[in-house]
Amino acid sequence: MGRGKIAIQRIDNRTNRQVTFSKRRSGLMKKARELAILCDADVGLIVFSCTGRLYEFTSSSMKPIIERYQEAREDNNCRLLNPISEAKFWQMEVATLRQQVQNLQNNNRKLMGEELSDLTIRDLQFLQSQIEISLQSVRKKKEQLLAEEIMQLNKKGIVLQKENVELKKEVSIAHQHKIELQKLSGESTSSGDGDRESGSSDKVPSRSTAHDASEHINLSLSIEGHPDE
Repeated sequence: MGRGKIAIQRIDNRTNRQVTFSKRRSGLMKKARELAILCDADVGLIVFSCTGRLYEFTSSSMKPIIERYQEAREDNNCRLLNPISEAKFWQMEVATLRQQVQNLQNNNRKLMGEELSDLTIRDLQFLQSQIEISLQSVRKKKEQLLAEEIMQLNKKGIVLQKENVELKKEVSIAHQHKIELQKLSGESTSSGDGDRESGSSDKVPSRSTAHDASEHINLSLSIEGHPDE
């Protein structure tokens, strides 16, 4: 379980207050030390306990830091009242920013493998560790993107398979309709041929009947023309 949040207010219990002061003071000193080392900052820390005991940390020497602090306060007050001092302040800020940009450009060139002649073995080892950490981050990001693309492609493949199955069903249904239409057209053709044959057979007896009737009329006429025979 995580730690419970402590209300930011005075601790009434003296023992708890002393324990908390000791822990927080150690953490504050540690953070000040890390800030000075990692960021090349000039750090000075002064702490008085509730009993009046002094605790301090400095990255170099406390006296120069205090003097620098006083000068900075005076310069800040003068800058607020004097436009010339303010202009000088901004000039210094611009120079500082330019120096920072130049440092970043130099670091970038070193990361690209350029201008390494003035580096020591320790510097090269530190540079190598930075590059390896960067490569790990790049590989992790690339693997993440590839995994996402593969997932998207799998989803598209499933959709295409479903569409293919539906198209096959539609083609099969269309083929069945075509076969049924061909069967129906063949049956209608057969029935038409049968009707024509039955019609022609009915007409033949009628021509035969007419021929017999004409022969009977001719025979009657011949008998009437020769009564003596």
